[in-house]
Amino acid sequence: MIGKLTLVGAGPGDPELITLKGIKVLADADIVLYDALVNKALLEYVPDSAQQVFVGKRRGCYTYQQSEINDLIVQSALKGSHVVRLKGGDSFVFGRGAEEVAYAAQFGISSSVVPGISSSFSVPAIENIPMTKRSVAESFWVITGTTKSHKLSDDIQLAAQSSATVVILMGMSKLEEIANIFKDLGKSDLPIAVIQNGTLPSQRLAISTMEHITELVKRRGIQNPAIIVIGEVVNHRQEVQRIIYEAIATKVAC
Repeated sequence: MIGKLTLVGAGPGDPELITLKGIKVLADADIVLYDALVNKALLEYVPDSAQQVFVGKRRGCYTYQQSEINDLIVQSALKGSHVVRLKGGDSFVFGRGAEEVAYAAQFGISSSVVPGISSSFSVPAIENIPMTKRSVAESFWVITGTTKSHKLSDDIQLAAQSSATVVILMGMSKLEEIANIFKDLGKSDLPIAVIQNGTLPSQRLAISTMEHITELVKRRGIQNPAIIVIGEVVNHRQEVQRIIYEAIATKVAC
């Protein structure tokens, strides 16, 4: 009998942010193919009898090319295995999950998807930065910082012309180029946040303006994996902190 493929979103990093359904699927796996951004604590839910294969990449070094991952999925499923593809965040948000599902379908292999919590909105939320806020931002863009051709996405130029919140994934290597796009549009004072290792104990944060963010990130040594959040909503974090401080100060004074 032909096996099946299940794509599971592992969430933004904290192992407790995977869905209950995702855990149940891991417990039913015959083979798990997992990426670099997956918290290895999640592999504890995988049966001892199941095979675990790391297929991620680190700093541009690939253990498996995408074509090899596709073949591994198909070969395993055709042997009757339940193949679980475990990806950081959500499988369909810059995770190439759609490509894997389409490839498996060519061989008559059925697929299902367990959505994951994307870092694009969950990591800013941890730092009290909303994606939308009344009278501030009515929408948000989620953009890859690096395209297939290793260039900066043209969508950033379009997003920069709007009042929407802009979230850029995989864009740290092009942070200065991104900042320059906004500065060229007269938005040097626009708030920007860079968050490394979001939702993990090692999470780090840098908040500044377009004019100074590159310098601040270098000084603090913030690196990948990190996401970039651009827009007036970044100020919400400071507003909440100010309100809390004033409330505490008033209570102490009383």
